[in-house]
Amino acid sequence: MAGRYQPLWPFADEKQVRDWQESYRSGGHQPWHLDAEQTALSFTQGFLGFTGVDQVVKRTVTAGDARVSVGIRGEGGGRPGIAAVIHLVRFGTGPDAPWEVVGTDDTTFSLTTPRYGALVSSPVTVGGRITGVDESIRVDVRATGSARPLGGRCCVSAGGDDVPWSATVTFRAAPGRTLTLVASTGGHVAEVERFTVTGVRVAR
Repeated sequence: MAGRYQPLWPFADEKQVRDWQESYRSGGHQPWHLDAEQTALSFTQGFLGFTGVDQVVKRTVTAGDARVSVGIRGEGGGRPGIAAVIHLVRFGTGPDAPWEVVGTDDTTFSLTTPRYGALVSSPVTVGGRITGVDESIRVDVRATGSARPLGGRCCVSAGGDDVPWSATVTFRAAPGRTLTLVASTGGHVAEVERFTVTGVRVAR
């Protein structure tokens, strides 16, 4: 985990992981941390606030790595649409090492600027590429332990085939803190239909 990935949610660092492991071993506290699918849905609905994205559409889980596709219900009971492919890894050591969200895979909607793991300061320019029609992109800055966004920008109009998009966002966060930058779009059949995230740290 160290150096390669940014710990986005639910744990901010290894101390929080160890504290949870102790409480789990002694009293079975919050067993959902051992379930990659539940962690992905909780990240989407609880941390990001995308309550309408409530389906696990697909999953690929190995011993230490998982990719969980979350989505929205299909129109008229049809096949669910994929909103994002969430990447998770095991955080910590031992057979009860919990799952941690570290990012999303690029699909038809990406967030590539700033680069993953970059040091940032406010204001930050956020951007990527998108394929879609009449898209309206919202950008939020979030961090573990904060119920509300630390900053945001709404909305950026975009549309076309693999076209660039960008926005400048201001935020307030302590130096050294890990941030989740999240971009979302929707409004055709649901409030949020697709989203993408990246992890960065606040420059000291």
